[in-house]
Amino acid sequence: MEFEVDSLETPALTKAQLAELLFEQIGLNKRESKDMIDAFFTLMADSLVEGTDVKISGFGNFQIRTKAPRPGRNPRTGEAIPIQARRVVTFHASHKLKEQIQGDLPAPV
Repeated sequence: MEFEVDSLETPALTKAQLAELLFEQIGLNKRESKDMIDAFFTLMADSLVEGTDVKISGFGNFQIRTKAPRPGRNPRTGEAIPIQARRVVTFHASHKLKEQIQGDLPAPV
């Protein structure tokens, strides 16, 4: 599966490009493709908000982690600023994905 990036910025695969790929490769109409992509990401986001991990076989795991409050510092002024407790999403790539990514590198000399 290949896709083109229309920007000089770091390449990014967008939801619109994913919908276009569904349209081209699976044959869904464009509306169905867009709705399917939107539903997929809504389901993922809702699961993460509820605290449920999202595991995609062969791709990786999205997990919610709670970070404790801690002291921070404004780098410009050096002023101490408390950082509030918060929940963050972490992603851990599967071994298959890591192997695919490493397969693109030339062998070390």
